[in-house]
Order: sequence, then structure tokens, then C-alpha cells
Amino acid sequence: MLTEAMAKRITLDFLKTESASGLILAVAALAAIGLANSPWAHAYFGFIAAPVTIQIGGFRETLAVLDWIKEGLMAIFFFVVGLEIKYEIVRGELANPRRLALPVLAALGGMVGPALVYLAFNAGAGGAPQGWPVPVATDIAFAIAALAVAGPKLPANLRVFLLTLAIVDDLGAVGLIGLLFTSHVRLAAVGGAIAGLALMGLLGRWRKAPYLFYGIGFLIVWAFTLKSGISTSIAGVAAAAMIPLEPRKPGRPGVLEDVMEGLHPYVAFFILPLFAFAAAGFSIRGLGLPDLFGPIALGVAAGLFLGKQIGVFGATALVIGLKLARRPTGARWAELYGLSLLCGIGFTMSLFIGQLAFPLSDPAAEAQVRIGVVVGSLLSTLAGMTVLAFSAARRAREPQD
Repeated sequence: MLTEAMAKRITLDFLKTESASGLILAVAALAAIGLANSPWAHAYFGFIAAPVTIQIGGFRETLAVLDWIKEGLMAIFFFVVGLEIKYEIVRGELANPRRLALPVLAALGGMVGPALVYLAFNAGAGGAPQGWPVPVATDIAFAIAALAVAGPKLPANLRVFLLTLAIVDDLGAVGLIGLLFTSHVRLAAVGGAIAGLALMGLLGRWRKAPYLFYGIGFLIVWAFTLKSGISTSIAGVAAAAMIPLEPRKPGRPGVLEDVMEGLHPYVAFFILPLFAFAAAGFSIRGLGLPDLFGPIALGVAAGLFLGKQIGVFGATALVIGLKLARRPTGARWAELYGLSLLCGIGFTMSLFIGQLAFPLSDPAAEAQVRIGVVVGSLLSTLAGMTVLAFSAARRAREPQD
């Protein structure tokens, strides 16, 4: 049985890793944008578009470097996200129904608000309504890092609330990916992926199964999913659901906690920065004002900055006002508003969904997506950190009891 002390340690380690990762992500994104607009732009774009062939036995696939990062390495990211979701549902904040209502409903509001704002800019002629899912997601790493910098002494409940909200948000984003960006499904490959999941489920009954076996099972599920036409993000989350929580020895963390703690640093410090470097770069050369301020860019930026804060804070105020839930202990309205602003940091997830919503054959649309994500996330970061820093300063000036 996982003790409360272990649960707190796992949460604190997660938050510390996310905080540091957010800073590295920012550096990777800035480097990508700088290179994309420098004399070395051809080398940058040549690198992410270079074809790479991988063949293992009967498996053979040729994809560009960016696509391998998106479909390969990012599947590991979604696997870790799936582990976090399962942990929170079974033993974390999402396991307590009394604490569940506020972050879940706030996350739902935070998905509806950005979608409506985006569609307001893109519903008419010349718009691209298919991009409405781009601004609905929250980047956990950036949001937690911004909160840690702006308000390190704010109540810990705020961090847990933001983490839970972002995890629910990610779960919704994964569902949208599966529903909206899956076409031409190959049923035979789907059957192979299901068989791989069944194999991982059986491994869960073997308490001392080597972790390598789980890794092999994940690779099988991933390979069949890649061939099936379904986004490999679904494979990552589905495979995570097969990892057992039961500890191998009494009083020790379970298999899921071990795997999550083992993979999380590699995801936070390698996979996500590499994806940010490959996906964030956009060139403004040859782009006119209609491209820089087109409906896609404006819709994404406004969806993240305006839609998120309206949706998250509006849903939070409504739920608390109707007495369906209570404010997190010690939290003030200004701080909840600051968290709502930080939820507009879409970045990694928004760039990932943007890659799915707009094909590589439309570079102007891709550039608008990246511009919108960067601008919307930057505005949300600055505004959210300002509000939270102001609230933290007010707390510091108040007399202590």
C-alpha cells in the first residue's frame, strides 16, 4: 500500500522536474526560432525534414526527423502522461471525488473557451475551423515552471490544483487526438496493437516481471499503432493503463511509480526539449502581414490567452459560486485567476496538435500555428506570472499570525 508520505514525495519530485524542464523548453524554443530566421535556417529546416528509415525485422518505416520525434519519441511522453493520469485517478487527487469537481470542471471550461474563441476568428470565409483543438491544451512543464518562479511561497494547494487541472486537460487533448485525427485505420494493425496491450496486461499479473518486458510490450503496441494509422499518442496512454500499481515488496512504491520516476527525467530533459526545438521554429521570411496576423495565428493566440482564462476562471468561479466545490485551502481569487492565465501556456501540446491539424504541405498555415502558439503562450506566461507575483508580494507584506 502506498503511504501518504510516498505519495507526497512522488508529487514533489514531479513538480521539481517539471519546473526545471520548463526553463529548458523555453531555451530550446528560442534556439529554434533564432535558427529558423538566421543564415543557418537551411540547415535547421533541412535537419527536421531529413528522411530517416528504420527497419527492425519485418518493421520498416521512413519518416522525416520531425515525424520520428512526433510519432516516436513523443509516444514515450504520452506514455508518461498516461502513467500520471492513472496514478492520479487511482491514488492521487483525482481519486477523491470531493476534490475532483473543481479541477475537472475548470479543465472542461478551459477546453471549451479556447475552442470558441478560435472559431470566432476562423468560422468565416478564409478561416481554418479544423484548427480549433490547437489552443485547448495546457503545457504542464511550462505552467509549473512559471508558478514556481512567480510564487515559490504560495500555498502548495495551488500547485496541486494546477497539476491536476493540467492532467485532466491532457487527458481531454489525447481524446481529441484520437477522435479527430485518425483516418484510414488498418484493422489488422489495430488487432496487433490490442494483442500487445493484452500481453502487457498479462505481465501485470506477474509481480516480478522484468521492466524490460514492459518495454518490449510498449514497442509492440507502438509499432502496430504506427502502422494502423492511429496517432501513437493513443498507444502511449493505452500502454500506460496496463502498468500495475501494486508494489513488488510491501512498503515500496509500485511498478507504475518506479517506471514513471525512471522515465520522467528523460522525457522532461530530452524528449520535450528536442520536440520543442524541432517543432517551434518558424521563419518570417517571405511572410506578409496577412500571414503573421492571419485568422489561424490570431485564433490560436487569442484562444490561449483569452479563451483559457475565460474558460478556466469562469468555470472555477461558477463551480465555487454554486457551492459544488470549495476553493483550494489558502487560495485567493487573484491567485486562481493567475493560475487561469498560466493555463494559456499551450506550447508543447498545442504544437503537437497543430502538427496533426495542418499538413506539412501547407507551410503558411504551419507558420501561423507556431506564431499563434508562441505569442499566446508568451502573453499567458507574462500575465500569469505578474498576477501571481503581485499576490505573493501582498502576502509577504501582511502580518503573520
